[in-house]
Amino acid sequence: MQVVKLSLKEANKIPIEADDINPDNFAGKTEEEIKALQVWYGNGQYPLGNFFNVKVEGSDSVENTKIVFEGDVSRVKRIGQNMSAGEIEINGNVDMHCGFNMRGGKIVINGDADSWLGCEMTGGEIILNGNASYYVGSGYRGESCGMRGGKITVNGDARDYLGEHMCGGEILVKGNVGLLPAISNNGGKIIIEGNATMPASEMKSGTVIIKGEVSDLLPSYKEEGTEEVEGFTYRKFVGDVNVGGKGVLLVK
Repeated sequence: MQVVKLSLKEANKIPIEADDINPDNFAGKTEEEIKALQVWYGNGQYPLGNFFNVKVEGSDSVENTKIVFEGDVSRVKRIGQNMSAGEIEINGNVDMHCGFNMRGGKIVINGDADSWLGCEMTGGEIILNGNASYYVGSGYRGESCGMRGGKITVNGDARDYLGEHMCGGEILVKGNVGLLPAISNNGGKIIIEGNATMPASEMKSGTVIIKGEVSDLLPSYKEEGTEEVEGFTYRKFVGDVNVGGKGVLLVK
């Protein structure tokens, strides 16, 4: 097992773009080699060691490499971008785009996450033990698909546009969500244990289950009786008929 521990030397006001901080790039490297990796800061690239204290324990494959962030990294973007295996643990808040295009492995965040968490991920797992901002598991502007695989669990609340353009995978939110969750969905599964507003607009396929209160249920869904899931009975709606959708929306 290889464990790489990172902590900021001082709080940064300008965001650090840390798209190379993932097990794929750290596996088998020494402390000095990791410190020499480049990160974007402002309009230039600088060695990672300029900003982070680095401690390496052991040396192993990508699958057996774990990166641990100690402290707040709410101004460090793109942690875990493109990772295929291994694990990242963040003991604090994290900035935008964490887990972007993630293909495998696991990210655990013991804090809050800014927007675009797990956007366009195709595999792996993200567990957020705090609240999420906008566009969890979504796709960037102009993309026809957001999240395609894997699983995101949010143990707090999430804001607007959860799972926008989602095409596969699963999102579970234990708390409430904001406006338009599952907008323009083309597949996958979203479970919301709290409340939601205007869910599943323009959804073509996929499944959305809402266990809390639903505000402003769209009129473009056709009610088709009830469906039982894990011992609970839900009202079943199919749509969005405005786009010829065959998605399933289950509400209490």
